[in-house]
Amino acid sequence: MSHRVIILSLLLLVSVAGLRAQNEISNLPAFDNRLMHYGIQVGYSQSKFDLDFSEDQQVRQIMRGVRSYYNAGFHISVIADLRLGGYFNLRALPGIVLLTRKINYLWDSTYAANTPLIEYSRTVESVYGELPLELKFRAWRYNNFRPYVTAGGSYAFDFSSLRKNKNANHEAIVKLGANNLCYSMGVGADFFLHYVKFAIDIKLCFGITDLQIKDEELYTQSIVGLKTRTVMLSFTFEG
Repeated sequence: MSHRVIILSLLLLVSVAGLRAQNEISNLPAFDNRLMHYGIQVGYSQSKFDLDFSEDQQVRQIMRGVRSYYNAGFHISVIADLRLGGYFNLRALPGIVLLTRKINYLWDSTYAANTPLIEYSRTVESVYGELPLELKFRAWRYNNFRPYVTAGGSYAFDFSSLRKNKNANHEAIVKLGANNLCYSMGVGADFFLHYVKFAIDIKLCFGITDLQIKDEELYTQSIVGLKTRTVMLSFTFEG
């Protein structure tokens, strides 16, 4: 499933739910007036590396390019939500994010034919402990439906960082720094159910930190800069 399919599916779901909400009796009418409330968020994500191909001419003689494509992941977090006013909330969402990303190498055909142990892709799996902080702007509530947008940033630490491991060809390892900073923006909608508030949102996260750790390997030298880019589809339950 691509991130475009996720976005279209979310927009369709929000539109249908919004139409249904017009005919429903309002639930939890005072929920958004609380100063603090808490919840849990789980979701599906797709992530890749944002990278550039090296300008080094020696590298370009034997390699034609480097690509990274979206791969599936998972995230779970708890929510602490502070009401700042009628339309703004400040949210902390500490949690765990599991990501899998691949780097594909496009070799010169002659070099590839003469190098039998060459690798065409390398996989990087990360388990991040993440500390996001977001500002949530909510539109007017209509019965049991309330759309919103979010913007914020996060710090993440990769517990599975392999930066101290030897980057050997047969191990298919890409060494990354453990610390990562990101900024994000998202859109979603709250649905007020009988006992809890349920929300669906989609968020785009862009890495600021260059995660690459340089070494003498051609696989590493072919890349200039290595940042994360993630699409997150989340389901939230708040009580």
